[in-house]
Amino acid sequence: MSISHVLTDRFGRTHSYLRISVTDRCNLRCLYCMPHEDMPFSPHHELLTYEELIKIARIFTRLGVNKIRITGGEPLVRKDLPSFIQQLKELNTLQLIAMTSNGILLEEYAKTLKTVGLNGVNISLDTLNQEKFVNISKRNQFDQVMAGINTALDTGFDFIKINVVVIAGINEDEILNFVDFVKDKPLNVRFIEYMPFKNNKWAQGRMIPYREIKEQIETHYPLEAIQSEPSAVAKDYALVGHTGTVSFISSMSDSFCGTCNRLRLTADGHVKSCLFHSSEISLKEPLRDGASDEEIIGLIQQAVLLKQEAHEPMGVLEKVDNRPMITIGG
Repeated sequence: MSISHVLTDRFGRTHSYLRISVTDRCNLRCLYCMPHEDMPFSPHHELLTYEELIKIARIFTRLGVNKIRITGGEPLVRKDLPSFIQQLKELNTLQLIAMTSNGILLEEYAKTLKTVGLNGVNISLDTLNQEKFVNISKRNQFDQVMAGINTALDTGFDFIKINVVVIAGINEDEILNFVDFVKDKPLNVRFIEYMPFKNNKWAQGRMIPYREIKEQIETHYPLEAIQSEPSAVAKDYALVGHTGTVSFISSMSDSFCGTCNRLRLTADGHVKSCLFHSSEISLKEPLRDGASDEEIIGLIQQAVLLKQEAHEPMGVLEKVDNRPMITIGG
């Protein structure tokens, strides 16, 4: 099989970025990510082993993937994650290995993660208020997250980004607080539009468009656009006169589907070509049944060809029977 165009979809988009979820478990219960009803976590045997994940990652790098992001759930709740990252690093074909985390365990693991090859980390933090943190996450671990951010800063990662999901009536009053928090630190704060997922109580009136967030910031800080790579999901801006930067992820009000270069591998072994579409292809059963690399490549190509030109508008997305966010990979 020719592999030169396997990761190119029907609309000419070539995919070089793979997000690997290593678990659907988390030590928080954030309202926008995890269903409010009982959450049935996958039993351990249903998750891909690290050996299986490395085999799949190696195949993806053969096909042109040069960037991998580790996600969850919370990746660091899975045992021996640093050893997995080290194995990814040993593939010697990746330009970047990153991770998205809630930060709770970063104080313990940050230095080890940097040593084994992690280039950067995105830390999810939706409030700078301890009481509100408990209301959003259902856990009282704000101090641990802040300690994790400080340790990450001391560790010297190539980048540290703070992910803030902005929700009307929850944390829209903290936008400037976050800008104040990062302005004189080597941090990027990314304001993310609230997105609809299964049982996360999304409502259009609670989604604040990025333009409103940007306008609020500009009343206090001049912003200067930063040139990003064509496939970037964020609109990046420098805070003129400051070290920190701000970004906006406008999935709902101004989507970036036309330049998307991302694929997702769920913890239970399914390839999803779009965060918002339910279509997916399982690699786990074929892999465990002894499928060859060429057969796995064929399944990956099927997944890529399922990708739509763009996701549905937000009013339609809230009715789509997709997985909960936590089982896709944040």
